[in-house]
Amino acid sequence: MDDQSTTARRRFLQTAGGVLLLKPQTVFGSQANSSVEVGLVGCGGRGNWIAPFFPEHADARVVAVADVIKSRLDSTREKLRVDASRAYWGPEAYRELAQSKLDAVVIETPPYFHPAHAAAAVDAGRHVFCAKPVAVDVPDSKSFLASGQKAQSKGLSFWVDFQSRARPVFQEAVQRMERGDIGKIAMAQVFYYANRPWVDRSTSDMEPGQKRIVNWIGDRVISGDIIVEENVHVLDMANWYLGGHPVRAAGAGGRTSWAGTKSDTGDAWDHFAITFWYPGEVHATFSSHQLTGRFSDLCVRCFGLKGCADTHYGGLVRIVSDDRDKTWTGAEKDDTFTAGCVTNIRNFVQSIRAGKPISNAAAAVESNLTGILGRTAAYRGGVATWEEMMASTEKWEASLKLKW
Repeated sequence: MDDQSTTARRRFLQTAGGVLLLKPQTVFGSQANSSVEVGLVGCGGRGNWIAPFFPEHADARVVAVADVIKSRLDSTREKLRVDASRAYWGPEAYRELAQSKLDAVVIETPPYFHPAHAAAAVDAGRHVFCAKPVAVDVPDSKSFLASGQKAQSKGLSFWVDFQSRARPVFQEAVQRMERGDIGKIAMAQVFYYANRPWVDRSTSDMEPGQKRIVNWIGDRVISGDIIVEENVHVLDMANWYLGGHPVRAAGAGGRTSWAGTKSDTGDAWDHFAITFWYPGEVHATFSSHQLTGRFSDLCVRCFGLKGCADTHYGGLVRIVSDDRDKTWTGAEKDDTFTAGCVTNIRNFVQSIRAGKPISNAAAAVESNLTGILGRTAAYRGGVATWEEMMASTEKWEASLKLKW
């Protein structure tokens, strides 16, 4: 065991919003040798990236895999050395995996499928570790929250993988803002600027439904659009910093013509510009794009009467205050993406070993709905309120028509 792993296990485990504190000595006492077995649903890029972290950083075993793309299922099974009898393929693969012998289900499928996959896992009595975002529409966001509540009633851990809230430097930044180091917050600047999404060109022999699943990130229905799928990272940070969700939003956005280019795929928008109103008339300007990698950054800045909190996912985290004693640089650069994910995995597995479930379902769904609120306003080119958005019964349907 390396020194970093030992140190991490000795830390107090913190969950978002103060849901639960676990002492590592509780986790790694008499139950230290207990085996936690997990199954992976979703054998794409992120599934293959994250699955090895469970044995490497949490001493858990990956014992099952499931996917609807047979070639990806087979290659992932071999990579993770999963027995062939524990590889599930087809329309019910996620359910078959959840009902097999294991402790937890790791969901790394496209967002459109998260509510159904989480519900099946909880119904089978399994702990859930899920990629963000949690859903693509309001009804399924509510469904995901219901699964989280059901998991809690069953004594199951239910965790959504938001990395910023797991990192000590962001936790301290929030504590400093809450104690008044920048004074009363009046406005925030939030943005997520990124390059064009990847496109998998190896799908020429696939049927249309499978092609959409493989290139889901550019598919508006399967991804929820970029404001929900990607931008939820910074929207989650904004909600965390400002202590809740916006009450209304006004915005615009669109999709640039990519005709004749390698990026001419899918139908997701490639830029958004939104104004959010938070309680207390706190205004947050939000913008995002997937136009060019010449300037890429994920940032949340909060401006108060006494200073500014300037925080960047993976980058600089600092507070500049009128009071020099409160000016603080927490990090010039932070390993948010990987280290945050590893911390979430450790906390999740340790909660199972300790028999002390953790859940961040409510905060994850709130941030998901914040993205949907902004999307609703932008699609409309006008104003949308939280109450109006929450009343929506519109169910997004992918109609993939997969053949088996």
